[in-house]
Formats: sequence, structure tokens, C-alpha cells
Amino acid sequence: MLDECKALSNETRLRILDWLKDPEANFACGDTAELGVCAGLIQLKAGTSASTVSAHLAVLQRAGFLRATRRGQWIYYRRDEARIRAFTETLHRSL
Repeated sequence: MLDECKALSNETRLRILDWLKDPEANFACGDTAELGVCAGLIQLKAGTSASTVSAHLAVLQRAGFLRATRRGQWIYYRRDEARIRAFTETLHRSL
């Protein structure tokens, strides 16, 4: 549970998770919306470098909050709602 809490301790990572709650409203995904949101669109919205966004996405993925799908040269990210729900339930029981 510590890794998950650390992943959520960064404002940019929290914003990314929030944006991915409603990808259609926050990103112009087009016909790839079912896959998730490509890292490039997340980078543009975050206003940071590709390497910084990549690091944030990796932390969120390792914590289990994001799932990644590779299609060609692109990687698409979407929230793992079941994992997020399990984490919040565990956190609620622990506190």
C-alpha cells in the first residue's frame, strides 16, 4: 500500500488520474478512445517533457492504477478502475 500512496503523492500524477476518469472530455482521442489515451496527448495536457510524463505514467502503472496498451509506436493508457476501487477500500479499512 505504500507504493500506491507514494504514487498519489504527486500533483501531476493526481491530475493525470483525474483526466483519465473522463478521457473524451479531457483529450481528443478520436477513434482510439477504447484503447485509452496516448502518452503524447497526456504530455501536451500536462505541459511537461515527454520523459517527465513517461516517468509519471510508469509510477502510476507500477502502482496498478493504470493499464497500458501498445499499438505500433504508441502506448495508450487508461485507468484500472477495479484496482483503484480495491485500493480505496483497503485504505478506508486501514484508517
